[in-house]
This record gives sequence, C-alpha cells and structure tokens, in this order.
Amino acid sequence: MSEPVPHLLIVDDDERIRGLLRKFLLRHGFLVSVARDAGHARRLLAGLQFDLVVLDVMMPGEDGVSLTRAIRADLATPILLLTAKGETEDRIKGLEAGADDYLPKPFEPKELLLRINAILRRMPEADPDSALPKMLQLGPVRYDMERAELLHGQEIIRLTATETQLMRIFTEHLGEPVSRARLVEELGRDRGQAQERAVDVQITRLRRKIEADPKQPRYLQTVRGEGYMLAPD
Repeated sequence: MSEPVPHLLIVDDDERIRGLLRKFLLRHGFLVSVARDAGHARRLLAGLQFDLVVLDVMMPGEDGVSLTRAIRADLATPILLLTAKGETEDRIKGLEAGADDYLPKPFEPKELLLRINAILRRMPEADPDSALPKMLQLGPVRYDMERAELLHGQEIIRLTATETQLMRIFTEHLGEPVSRARLVEELGRDRGQAQERAVDVQITRLRRKIEADPKQPRYLQTVRGEGYMLAPD
C-alpha cells in the first residue's frame, strides 16, 4: 500500500506567491490547497485535514501570528511561518504562538522544501484507523482528493481526464473563484474565447455528476465576473 500524499495548505495574500509555491510543491509530490487570507484558511481548516500549514505572517486583516494561535488552540497541525527578513520579533511571537519553524523572505524554494520535509519527518506516524480521509463533501457526493475519485455512496462516478483535471484545479482553490482564462491555462490549452467556451461545456458536464440540480448549482458555482468556484459542505 502506497504512503499517503502529504496535504499542504499555503496561506498568503499575494496571488503570485501562492501560485508559484503551489506549482513548485505540486511538482515535488505534495497535495496543495491555497488560501488568500486568514478567513479563507479557517474555512478550509474546518473542513479538511492538512499535514502542514505554510503561513505568511504579514497579511491584511488577521495576521499570521494571530492565525497560528487560533489554529494551535484546536489543532496539532505543524505550521511553518514565512516572515519578513530581519523581523526577529515576528519570529519570536510566531514561535511563542505555536509555530514549528519559520523561514525569512526572500527564500529559495528548495530551502522551503527542505524545511517542510524536515518538519514532516519529525511528526509522529499517524494511526491509519484514526486518520481522516481527505474527502470533500458535496451533498450526497464525495470527492476523494488523493484518489481523484468522485463517489456516490460506494459507487464510483466515472470522470473523464478533463473532468479529473478540473476537480484537481478546483480542490487546489477551494472557496476561491478560478477564471475561465486560468482554467484554460491550467488545462494546458491554447488561449482564446473558443477554449473558454469549451471549458463552459466541461463545467456543465461536471455539474451533472455533482449537482442535484445542475441548472441551479450549489457546489460548483458561477461567480459573476470572476469564474467558477467549488464550495463543498
């Protein structure tokens, strides 16, 4: 039986940094979700189990130290803080709040990878009987993020290769709109209105497999002017 894939949560208000870190860590074999702020991170943490949180300290609204303290009140999930270079006070506050390690910005992605792997090696082995599955609940339908399987009860709902790619993209941006242009890019297609319309068709087909009423979607939502968003229970 293969080892479970570690699931990381990246929390950073900078969209470019979120995207770069997500792609880098995906290439190195991790399952990755992203959050744009503390509120978004709280929603993801309430519904999913993560193996490690990579958390920027300097964010608008609730900062990373406050969020670290809140996470630690309920969860033992390891936390790696990203701090501004030279901000010793932030590092001390973060460690006192319960962070496991910190990495000053700017940093080399390879160093981040080494820090993540070092933290994960220090974590005790999870009891397989008590570990929560990495599942998204979509009403009567469930999506297994590790196996990339859509389930209704014990029945596997067959997904096409493109639908599987779309679910991967949406699970990496839970609760966050993804533009049609971004979906085209992530799917590796040539840009253009024709491809965006083709994405609309794929979304319609995917909704038929997820939604009780595909014409009034509850889970795979259209966000006017922004794109599509997956919003699990």
